[in-house]
Amino acid sequence: MEDILNLPVQDPSCPEFSAAHVNWVKLEGGRQGGDDIALIPFSRVHDFVKGESSIPECPASFRIESRRKRPVGSIAKPRVDGYLEYTLYWCSYGPEDYRESDSGVGDGTRTKPASGKGSRPGRRHMMRGCLCHFTVKRLYTRPLIALIIYNQRRHIDKSGAPCHGLLDRDAVGTRAMYAPRISDELRQKVMSMLHVGISLDKIIQHHAEGKLKQGGPQNRDDFLTRNDVRNMERTVRNSSHELHENDECSVRIWVQRHQKHVFYFQDISDSEPFVLGIQTDWQLQQMLRYGNNSFISFHSSFGLKKLKYPVCSLLVFNSSQNAIPVAWIITSSFVGKSIHKWIVLLYERIRTKDPRWRPNAIFFDDPSLDYSIIREGFQCRILLCAWHVRRAWIKKLFNKCCNIEVQREMFRHLGWILYCTKCGRNAMDAVEELLQIFVDQCAFMDYFKSHWLASIDMWINAVKSLPVTTPEPHAAIETYHLKLKSVLLKDNYANFWLRVDWLIHTLTTEFHSLCWLDQYSSETGYFEDIRDNSFPSNAWYDALHIPDVDVILDEQNLHLAKVLSQTDRTLVYTVWNPGSEFSHCDCSWSRMGNLCKHVIKVATFCRSRQVARSSLSAQVYKQALLNLLHNPPDDPLVLDHTILHVARLQQDIRALEDLSNSGLLHPIVPDLSSQMAENPMLFQRILCNITFRSFHHLGGTISELHKNEKERNKTVWVMLRFIRCIVTRCFADQITMQSVYKLIDLDLLAAVVIIEGGDIHVVPRYTAISVMMSLGVGYTVVLLSPLESPTSLLSPSFPKCFLLPFSLHSNTHKLPFSLHSNTHNFFCSRYSSPTTLTLTLRFWIHITVTRLTAFF
Repeated sequence: MEDILNLPVQDPSCPEFSAAHVNWVKLEGGRQGGDDIALIPFSRVHDFVKGESSIPECPASFRIESRRKRPVGSIAKPRVDGYLEYTLYWCSYGPEDYRESDSGVGDGTRTKPASGKGSRPGRRHMMRGCLCHFTVKRLYTRPLIALIIYNQRRHIDKSGAPCHGLLDRDAVGTRAMYAPRISDELRQKVMSMLHVGISLDKIIQHHAEGKLKQGGPQNRDDFLTRNDVRNMERTVRNSSHELHENDECSVRIWVQRHQKHVFYFQDISDSEPFVLGIQTDWQLQQMLRYGNNSFISFHSSFGLKKLKYPVCSLLVFNSSQNAIPVAWIITSSFVGKSIHKWIVLLYERIRTKDPRWRPNAIFFDDPSLDYSIIREGFQCRILLCAWHVRRAWIKKLFNKCCNIEVQREMFRHLGWILYCTKCGRNAMDAVEELLQIFVDQCAFMDYFKSHWLASIDMWINAVKSLPVTTPEPHAAIETYHLKLKSVLLKDNYANFWLRVDWLIHTLTTEFHSLCWLDQYSSETGYFEDIRDNSFPSNAWYDALHIPDVDVILDEQNLHLAKVLSQTDRTLVYTVWNPGSEFSHCDCSWSRMGNLCKHVIKVATFCRSRQVARSSLSAQVYKQALLNLLHNPPDDPLVLDHTILHVARLQQDIRALEDLSNSGLLHPIVPDLSSQMAENPMLFQRILCNITFRSFHHLGGTISELHKNEKERNKTVWVMLRFIRCIVTRCFADQITMQSVYKLIDLDLLAAVVIIEGGDIHVVPRYTAISVMMSLGVGYTVVLLSPLESPTSLLSPSFPKCFLLPFSLHSNTHKLPFSLHSNTHNFFCSRYSSPTTLTLTLRFWIHITVTRLTAFF
């Protein structure tokens, strides 16, 4: 026992694992002649129990036979195997054996189980004397570690023969071949159907159709009976949110009963806010499925004015572009260290299931939040999502302003203010200008002053410092918002709005079931009628079904666009200010203040065709770049020796241009260089502004790393050659987004190069030290920094682009030194202090098909 803590902690990579995935150590002297022991993370005990219950040869269901807990500090000198929690799991087919007594062979006098638990109503018929059981101890000295003591790993009875499953001959053809109970997945599925109002007969009919489709029963779930559904129906009907008269006590009882669905709980006190983080098993599966290498969006502060505590939802987007809630956080305050606590715990909870899981970006919609905490917690880049600002403004405009022309002009001016395109250095000057121009619109101006004047400066600063999402995810988030509002803010629920237990109960039952039904229906096609009546349409998904030929854009008048109706071909909708984040349509859905499919379609059309004016966010990037060009950074981040390779790289790109002109490569889009013609001296000005700098004040660090000039040149040239190769490959072979991932290991990515209509964008992860912007049609300049987290970014801003990886991985390109991440900088591992060595590589890259200029 003394050597237990020296055992390795085993954490199999599969989501659920069994004893076969674990290396066991034999401990002599157990009750069965010797126990098998192993250490696993305590957070993965549930995964082990589920894996042990799903063994094909012997399906089972392990129940908790006994459980004991100790408080921290209750033992002065704990034993090496001392526990905080002790749980005994036993196979549900044992330990009692009623096979003989039920058949009349035995005396049948024993009515109580040997374990002393009393009678087991409704379970005697399945007791077959199985001795399989194991103990889980949460170690006192190491609370994050669980000690598993497997007393009997085989599903056998006292005679040593198999007593259930496929290996038991007597069980063949009976339910003893399968698990004794239906799975948690089927139970959750049936409960969700009952919550959304599907009748018992329809549930049984649907289940029978599925069993017939798969060719007969294959597991215990296929034996679902009307009595099973009726019992669950009774549970749903008798469930209540009010577990105690006192709301706080009721919440504590709920948390105690649903511990596996709570990833963080902090009760309210004088110094700490109330925080409750909820994530069901189904939500965890969706987060693993749709959040990996994709986006996660915050939908924060819902119900701030009506509910006792607002709800923050974490959303992912499925294949139909629908937003799925994968976690709910109910808190009295988003300010403080508690945000970091639950974000870290949620991230670790996901990574425990899949260590390779990592999101590409996080969308957050509240600039008052400390986004550095979010970025640190999820270890990915952050994008600002201003969907509810747009929604609030346009709804109030429609309600308080009757003149359509004035509505359009005011909406456009509001967009200019938010995206800083007319603000200059003082945002309040633009606000004053708005108030003076539309001084006659008193109703809206009073609303704007009372609700937005105090926070508009915070929003403008956030837009200036963070990249902004495109309208596509706005539509999905807005649809989710309407769903949540339709369930939680019904007038007949007004008496419960100030009870947190009602909010928790409604989210985890009714609303959770509606979200499950939406996903299940989209995947299987069942219950489409119920799904359509429950949810509004998703404008993002609907916009994908509008063909480009139905979009009419007059190049002589880029202030409006027209979209043909998909249902009535004689009807044409008009979209004003096309391509902008603050464009709007004259359809009925848009007139209600929502983001319609016509606006989404026109935005993607303008972006893919590079027509109309650039978006407001692109104009923000352009201004940031111009400011950077006039005030270049005065720090040692420009490696002077790499400028020697610019001429050689330019020659390579000119060769690509010759191939393109000769027809051997993808033809160049017309007028790609129109902006270059207007700015012929741009890069000459860059080269003049950025002076050559040496690194002698860093103590000769670079010289020590690159004493050999050939190795130093090779370091840079390998990276430049890699860019050239992937550019050539893209234009020659037309590589698609999916095929690139099959060619390159995503773990080796240090940046993403995106080609859009002839331009190549390099998208870094951390925009705090990098800027990307477009200077008009066919003209792009990029400031690139290495990624802190080497994972690619699939940005919705470029839905039809090619993605090309640019790797800085030392094992791939034989670099003479290794790059490691620290905050926003990369530094060499041989130096312990990152403050004395700032080896940050920044790339200035301008690439079109006709020209490339690059230097470090």
